[in-house]
Amino acid sequence: MKKREIQDLFDELGFIRTGGSKEELKAAKMIKKHVEDLGVKATLESFEVEADTCKAQLYIDGQKVACKGYRGCADGEIEAELFYLSNNDAYSLSACKDKIVLFTGGIGKFRLEDLNKSGALAFITTNGTLIDDTDDIDDKELRSYIREGNKNMPGVNINIKDAAKIIAKRPKNIKISTKNEAKTALSHNVVAYIEGELEDEIVFTAHYDSVPLSCGIYDNLSGAIGILAILDHFKKHRPHYSLRFIFCGSEERGLLGSKAYVKAHEEEIEKIKLCINLDMIGTTLGTPLAMCTSEMKLVDYLEYTALIEGYPLRVMQGVYSSDSTPFADKGIPAMTFARIAPNDMLIIHNHYDTMAHMDMGHMKDDIDFITSFATKMANAKVIPVGRTIPDKMKEKLDEYNCRKRPDQKVI
Repeated sequence: MKKREIQDLFDELGFIRTGGSKEELKAAKMIKKHVEDLGVKATLESFEVEADTCKAQLYIDGQKVACKGYRGCADGEIEAELFYLSNNDAYSLSACKDKIVLFTGGIGKFRLEDLNKSGALAFITTNGTLIDDTDDIDDKELRSYIREGNKNMPGVNINIKDAAKIIAKRPKNIKISTKNEAKTALSHNVVAYIEGELEDEIVFTAHYDSVPLSCGIYDNLSGAIGILAILDHFKKHRPHYSLRFIFCGSEERGLLGSKAYVKAHEEEIEKIKLCINLDMIGTTLGTPLAMCTSEMKLVDYLEYTALIEGYPLRVMQGVYSSDSTPFADKGIPAMTFARIAPNDMLIIHNHYDTMAHMDMGHMKDDIDFITSFATKMANAKVIPVGRTIPDKMKEKLDEYNCRKRPDQKVI
């Protein structure tokens, strides 16, 4: 796929497409058409997602503060003292009792568990940075796996600039009210298949949805375009192993598309020998990365291959928060390719994720290397990657999937 074709795909699909929305479905249909224009049949596989709405209000000493309610949080009206939770130590948690608790960032399963144990009444989270040029407030949800096994409570999200002002004022009275309306919607995976000489498969995944504040160019239209380019290559060069391409919906809502796929295709899982995922490639600045949830032999092989081909790849064994993980959790060796932008760029999950940070030369470099690696695997007499997940990776998967509390204190 040429650079101009890649650029055209970015231009066409670069709109906000949150999981379960009509815009996400529009993008799914567009991707399906592009796959079929390459001569490969594609299908839309739907799955149900929560589509709650939450009306919320926040008052600080009687003054209204802009906020958005957490979809899926408990309904209620809470009036109490504010506590700023700056650390997750035992003393700080003990001070949360009968308070509305404010902390920076989002909320996970174990933080909600800690707030419940401490006797907190409600929570306030934040998004953004103090040097951001907008006052955007992200639309958050209390995901089902976070609520599972936990007592629910009201919660809202605010911009971090307002959080800093609130803490500086030391307010005496905080009031939160939340009211949910439960709804459901459909999200979609776009699935394509290239038959090889064998029935056993390699699966390629990339999510195409975005978060509410972002057009999701880097995260992760880049990956979706990447696997479309790889599909184009293998349509022209029939592989030994069969290949399945899954453009995943609702990844940003908790890997819902890839989770739905492995659940719906449980009987076919044994055929899958390797999962290759793309999530955030082609940025102007950044380090190419391959994260392997697999045996160390794959890490070593990729390091050698990158050196031979002159590609500046950093390779690690670990769990990447993307659509490779549900496959690894089913015992399938899985990996994610990315080009990780520097931390100070802060270009994901916000309005800064635009074409201004993308480089078509790096997109082409990333796609070419991943295609080269995929070709070696797809045409191998036997895929050399062991179909096993090492114990230490199983432990990391348990932590990622909230089946085990991480060792570190900060959640």
